[in-house]
Amino acid sequence: MKNRFIIVIIILLICWSKDAFSQVNCVTDPPLPPVLTSISVQPETGKTVFTWTLSPTSDIAAYILYSYKNGDGTAIDTIWDPSVSSYVLTSTSTKYFSVSYVIAAMRLPRCTSIFSNVLNTVFEEASIDTCLQKIVVKWNNYASVPVKVADYSVLMSLGGGSYIETGKTDAQTTSFTVNDFTLNTDYCFVIRANLENGAFSTSNKSCILTKMQRPPMWINADQSTINSDGKVAVSFTIDPLSEIVHFSLERKTGLTGVAQEISKPVSVNGSVDYIDNQAKTDIVNYYRLSAINSCNLPVTVSNVASNIVLSLQSTDNNVILSWNQYKEWLGIVSAYKIHVNTGNGFEEKAVVSAADSVFILDYQQLMYQVSGAKVCFYVSASEASNPYGIQGESISSEICSSPVEIITVPNVFTPNNDLENDLFKPVLTFTPVDYHIIISDRQGNVLFESRDYLEEWDGSKNGSPQPQGVYLWFLKLTTPSGKSISRTGTITIINKK
Repeated sequence: MKNRFIIVIIILLICWSKDAFSQVNCVTDPPLPPVLTSISVQPETGKTVFTWTLSPTSDIAAYILYSYKNGDGTAIDTIWDPSVSSYVLTSTSTKYFSVSYVIAAMRLPRCTSIFSNVLNTVFEEASIDTCLQKIVVKWNNYASVPVKVADYSVLMSLGGGSYIETGKTDAQTTSFTVNDFTLNTDYCFVIRANLENGAFSTSNKSCILTKMQRPPMWINADQSTINSDGKVAVSFTIDPLSEIVHFSLERKTGLTGVAQEISKPVSVNGSVDYIDNQAKTDIVNYYRLSAINSCNLPVTVSNVASNIVLSLQSTDNNVILSWNQYKEWLGIVSAYKIHVNTGNGFEEKAVVSAADSVFILDYQQLMYQVSGAKVCFYVSASEASNPYGIQGESISSEICSSPVEIITVPNVFTPNNDLENDLFKPVLTFTPVDYHIIISDRQGNVLFESRDYLEEWDGSKNGSPQPQGVYLWFLKLTTPSGKSISRTGTITIINKK
């Protein structure tokens, strides 16, 4: 047992003495560092390849590789083969930024040299300017010590093909411009730093697809119409394959106006809708929409859309409506429809051909329907044969006129059942709000009384025909416009044989 203890003590003393000797030797005679000769990125894999000269110090056990930043090194791997002078780092961080590295030699047990010279990877990135039709390639300088950079080669691959040198810069220039490119093509770039000793360092690979926004092949002006608030509302449908969402809306007022931009709308679900609060609806306004590409240039323009302005002239017997023809669907105007509101809402009154822009309405067709203070009209246009299957509709401005409130009372009738002038009642060009008529003889006896403006007197009292002669009538009514009217007169019965 005593012998075993002595043996252990001897071994510990030997180890302590060796370690103590090594510590002193590392301080007074540390190993010399290797020299990093190159760092290069494999463009296709993103792996980093290192080469170095071996340390001239004997008894080197390993080489330690460090990432280096702001004077500090972070060990990333140890190469336990003192005869090895190259290494491949599988980390692909160099695909995203430039990384600096150093290397050190190590002698056992823990005697490490100072850091070697610093080398960094070349990080390259390309950007495209579709407006100026150019690709700009930029990279960081390759800080190569001890060997200097002679120049840089710009290697380019088209559509996955082989890399060829497309340009060269001097050692101080770290950017290159490709002044033209083919659309919808993959462009890949690699930078090669050419060293004065014939060696080189390659960068990461960056690729760009030279794709521009697909413009709309068509823009359809669906309609320019007057909405329920009396404003001009315009709408457009955009080619669904378009990749452009920014547009410019222009308005021209009247035939002699100048087109001016009034909005920069953004399409939503392939359409643009806009309410023009500034436009006057009694003037024809023309609208068009342009697609704006990323270069802020118009590339596709719609057809023109114009609102319909309706005008009215009235006489005792006719209402004359006229309007401008709708301009200009990609399809055709199928017809114009006349809509009338006599007091109970709008109803379609007539349909006229697309070639017409005037409609004359006999007032007698309306007079018994008038129950409001105004008679109002609008015209609508409908589209047909649109190449994109869109059916536009444009509603004109609304126009109104006071109803013609005429009361005509006959002064003679012949109630002899010959079906000719057998009945008596006042003739009205409107539907009265209130109505009361009384007919009496000269002695004041009431022969007929009604509050129904459609009811007629047949010249009798309680079924008994009245003799030929002159009778008195009294009429009181209220017109749709609110006027109260009272009139009296005579009616003569003539008994024809």
